[in-house]
Amino acid sequence: MAVAQELTPTSYIGHHLTNRTISLGDHPFWTLHLDSVLTAITLGVIGFGFLWWVVRGATSGVPSKRQAAVELLIDFVDGQVKGVFHGNRAFVGPLSLTVFVWVLLMNSMDFIPVDLAGAFTSNVLHQHEWKPVPTSDINTTFALALSVWSLMLFYNVKVKGLGGWMHELFCTPFGSNPLIWIFNILFNAVEYISKPLSHALRLYGNIYAGEIIFLLLWMWAATGVVGSVFGGVLALGWAIFHILVVGLQAYVFMMLTAVYMAMAHESH
Repeated sequence: MAVAQELTPTSYIGHHLTNRTISLGDHPFWTLHLDSVLTAITLGVIGFGFLWWVVRGATSGVPSKRQAAVELLIDFVDGQVKGVFHGNRAFVGPLSLTVFVWVLLMNSMDFIPVDLAGAFTSNVLHQHEWKPVPTSDINTTFALALSVWSLMLFYNVKVKGLGGWMHELFCTPFGSNPLIWIFNILFNAVEYISKPLSHALRLYGNIYAGEIIFLLLWMWAATGVVGSVFGGVLALGWAIFHILVVGLQAYVFMMLTAVYMAMAHESH
């Protein structure tokens, strides 16, 4: 808690919410958030490496606890996807599982106390600024959402054909009369633009807000004995509640991914 005592509340929060960036070019657009990228990749390797390890050693007899947990996870995701996607789930099922596990792991980084994470990045990684929660970075959530959006566009064309998709854009939902094509296009444009926006901002807003509340509670816990007691109790209560937020946001992101893919496979 020494960091919290040396810094003002504003600088303390600002310090923990500042990304470690590197520049890849002269324009600000080419700024890479190194902490978000490396943390996300590391969590992906750990999470899916664990799943691969369990599945590789799976047996047809009485499953181990690890195998049973992974089977329950896969069955849960497959069951949820089956409810909204009625075609061949050979691609959509693994995609949804990947999204759910990866987002859940990134969200869960919010449970690590900020000063503990700061001590690790400062003393081990020798990085003064490092945000440990990738999904509290709008760039991460937009990268995920735009990836799903790009897949949705790809499957729109692949399943319906370019002509079929263009016909859908021009002739739905108000009809095929050429006089109302412009209204159909505008309506569909709003729908297509809003999908990645809502997909990314919902996840980012909930995780970022949770991180802010954790920072405020840890600051309160550093104000003295009374603050430590009340701040610790409130932080524990918020952490328990935040478990629901972390899991729910991963679930919502996964379900929206499945819904968007289902819409790409269906014709009006």
